[in-house]
Amino acid sequence: MSKKSYHVIAKSNGEWSVKRTGAERASKTFSTKSEAVKDAGKMLTQSGGGELIIHKTDGRVIRRDTLTGDSNSSKNGGKSSNLSNQHSNREGAKQ
Repeated sequence: MSKKSYHVIAKSNGEWSVKRTGAERASKTFSTKSEAVKDAGKMLTQSGGGELIIHKTDGRVIRRDTLTGDSNSSKNGGKSSNLSNQHSNREGAKQ
């Protein structure tokens, strides 16, 4: 069975959506990119893991993270401590 992939994508109205690969419509929409990234990471972690693909406002992919399922996800809200660290490290390296 293949792992799930979720994309965080900018919408034309300034909102950010979380969309599963192959889906026609977004799973959820958020007012900020950070909220969308956090929720997508939580969904992936709680459902056994997969790939989180984050896009810039122009649609280009700026980051790919592979998240594993966390048996303790209900205790930590599905947050991946590595996700925050990876985001900071990769963003800093590109600037």
